[in-house]
Amino acid sequence: MIVDLPDTTTSKISKKIMALREAGGVIALGRVLTLVVVTKSGLEEEAIEAANEASREHPCRIIVLADAGADAPTRLDAQIRVGGDAGASEVILLRGYGELARESESLVAALLLPDAPIVAWWPHGAPDNACQTSIGRIAHRRITDSANEADPQAALETIRQTYKAGDTDLAWTRLTNWRIQLAAVLDQADGSPVTAVAVEGASDSPSTILLAAWLTLALDAPVTIVADPAGTGIRRVRLSRTSGDIQLFRPGLTVAELTQPGQPAQRISLPRRSLKDCLAEELRRLDPDEVFGEVITIGLPRTNLRSVRPGER
Repeated sequence: MIVDLPDTTTSKISKKIMALREAGGVIALGRVLTLVVVTKSGLEEEAIEAANEASREHPCRIIVLADAGADAPTRLDAQIRVGGDAGASEVILLRGYGELARESESLVAALLLPDAPIVAWWPHGAPDNACQTSIGRIAHRRITDSANEADPQAALETIRQTYKAGDTDLAWTRLTNWRIQLAAVLDQADGSPVTAVAVEGASDSPSTILLAAWLTLALDAPVTIVADPAGTGIRRVRLSRTSGDIQLFRPGLTVAELTQPGQPAQRISLPRRSLKDCLAEELRRLDPDEVFGEVITIGLPRTNLRSVRPGER
């Protein structure tokens, strides 16, 4: 069910939600959090789709603040989506015009679930300081996505400079399976130290940089980033050791090959993660991601971001 409320107020929206509940019980009450999505009008549907899918694992209220243009006359248009149009959540889409185009706690205060954690997500247009924004100040977790920024490397540096416990970035979440596989390999390997690391990945991928920063911090060894063409994601990690190199190589999008001394090559499922999977993982934990905090504040400054092309050293 989709209900449109043009030129409305948050008080009217709240009353409409109550009326829908009383009329047909169409909105379930078992919500575990409020997800506030801050985006621009025209970019909201991809985020809503991902949030709807993630809500099947984490039932929540989704409030979408869509900047519809600061130059237009001030007004607020709303849309309420429930039932099959909202997954296991309820979606409240707010399109703000004029003075209401900017994100504001006052726009969402009356719509927040009582006594429930708040997660803020900026799928596009990450703020200069997430925890100091109007929405960021009331959120328990703050999620950005540096991969969607014009300069992903600069976006990571902004996160580093302004990081507060509770901040995270989906470029980090996309690395979860890579980190699991590499950690497992190192746990099972002999005690030969890693003397050098090469991370090969797309030149426009902040995940490549964060993986290099994590390995820099974890292994205390020099890490080189080998730049692939834009849009190719992470392809390879090579760990150089005196007893023989370990390599995890993903030539395509789903399957990687693990090679290490004295063992046959292994094929491992390592698919690219969807936006829904990454968001669901972040909603799974409401405590600060301490490892990300260490990687972004300590590992990133130690990482040599000078990239080389494949075949160069």
